[in-house]
Amino acid sequence: MQYDPIKQSLGKVFNKTPFLRRIFYRMLNILLLRSWFVRKELRKWAMSKPGHMKVNILDAGSGFGQYTYFLSGLRDNSSVLAVDVKDEQIADCNAFFNKIKRNNVHFEKADLTVYSQNDYFDLILSVDVMEHITEDQKVFSNFYKSLKPDGMLLVSTPSDQGGSDVHDHDHGESFIDEHVRDGYNISGIREKLRKAGFSRTEARFTYGKPGQLGWKLSMKYPILMLNASKLLFIILPFYYLLTFPFALLFNLMDIYSKHKSGTGLLVKAWK
Repeated sequence: MQYDPIKQSLGKVFNKTPFLRRIFYRMLNILLLRSWFVRKELRKWAMSKPGHMKVNILDAGSGFGQYTYFLSGLRDNSSVLAVDVKDEQIADCNAFFNKIKRNNVHFEKADLTVYSQNDYFDLILSVDVMEHITEDQKVFSNFYKSLKPDGMLLVSTPSDQGGSDVHDHDHGESFIDEHVRDGYNISGIREKLRKAGFSRTEARFTYGKPGQLGWKLSMKYPILMLNASKLLFIILPFYYLLTFPFALLFNLMDIYSKHKSGTGLLVKAWK
């Protein structure tokens, strides 16, 4: 099952005006549990920095730009560079951010396996990116080179505990075709970060049992419906009217719980 065609279709609907684009970002923040975890960690990071301190941030694999949007409003003294490999998304995001006059943001095309800026960034964010990149060790090394001393890397990625929903499919095949790996285990990703140069890391599971149920209600089943027929987009509002309260409850339970296992990983590493 492929996410990209569905994401592109949704993007066309919500990218018509800046108002709709903001609505789209809000929807993603509510529906995607990973966004809850990521934004919580980003707020903690921002509060740890002096208010007058100018910070440089890299959104590594920016996609639709929803995390860039959040980062660009997180602090007054911030400069955000957002990179992605898709020309159309870079052009689209630059147009939107120029319209809303977020002058502290710039999008550009970059390949993370070769991109680095020595000792430049205070924070690097990578959300749902590493599972798409075969040469992940090169990317982790480039992240390390690009961070300033004491800079932090924040990664959100599927775990190998069914992070691509492989447990629901025969032969362990990924539910998401675009993934080159089904997920990381904690010891494995920490070892890759250690090889890249990071001496201090923290990792924990996300998407425990409540989060997995919430994801199925809020994302998996709607995506399956839209893959079956784009006409089903019409019934999505009614579907969410019925299921959203339950998905919201499951997400709240997940973010305030400690999980011994989960289908997601949240990883922090410092230079």
